[in-house]
Amino acid sequence: MVKIQKSFSEHPTGTLYIVPTPIGNLEDMTYRAVSTLKSADMIAAEDTRNTRKLLNHFDIHTTLISYHEHNKYTKGSQLIEQLQAGQTIALVSDAGMPGISDPGTDLVAEAVEEDVPVVVLPGANAALPALAGSGLPTDEFYFCGFLPRKKKDRAAVLGRLKPYGATLIFYESPHRLKEMLAHMNEELGARRASLVRELSKRFEEYVRGTLSELAQWAEDEDLRGEFCIIVEGSSEGEKQEEAWWAGISLIDHVDHYIEKEQMKSKQAIKQTALDRELPKRDVYQAYHVIQDE
Repeated sequence: MVKIQKSFSEHPTGTLYIVPTPIGNLEDMTYRAVSTLKSADMIAAEDTRNTRKLLNHFDIHTTLISYHEHNKYTKGSQLIEQLQAGQTIALVSDAGMPGISDPGTDLVAEAVEEDVPVVVLPGANAALPALAGSGLPTDEFYFCGFLPRKKKDRAAVLGRLKPYGATLIFYESPHRLKEMLAHMNEELGARRASLVRELSKRFEEYVRGTLSELAQWAEDEDLRGEFCIIVEGSSEGEKQEEAWWAGISLIDHVDHYIEKEQMKSKQAIKQTALDRELPKRDVYQAYHVIQDE
């Protein structure tokens, strides 16, 4: 059943606001973000200590509670109950856009499931500025977030991403960057890439080169700050060589991800559509027509 949210109509519940916060430079805080945080009944924050500093800077005195990876299941249900009771809640992360590579994803999903309106404010994030300044193609890109920590799992993800023609966007912490770049160079080869750190801060830095050059650069550096890694997509030759699914049907392609990768059908359909560069709705319709027969 189709659900339609008219964000600014009257609702029987409260509203969950997703509020981006600066990733470094406090001047990136928007007037609307400040106003929303001031008017909310409460603010749910990934780290209340960090957020308290931000609130103090902008003279915001709204009630502050914690919502993070380790309490999201208990706190999530409580927040949904408060939203259903008519309260307005603003969700913030440590920095940037909540819900991108953080537990805010789960709270948004719960709110949508319970027909609680979710309003997302535009604002600061790391991925798009890093992409725009990378010098690599921006017409098509794929956000990958953090790669798995274990090499075997990371190799599986990189192997799946290798044939993608879109520019790839990753996040990584400084203490894992050297290992990540070395492994990425092994799996993806001599592609152009860009490392971006300390975005919007005084020591903002772009480091551009091939994956091999960047891996060597990282070996010689005292790495600090969170990194965005932007990597060139595959060439046509790579795509043809790596298209493991070329000899199987679309249905078997989806089933592969469900059975071998333990994906849910929705995720498997999305991944199949990306692999084959097809509209997701076409894959969905083709797969479910077969399944329903």
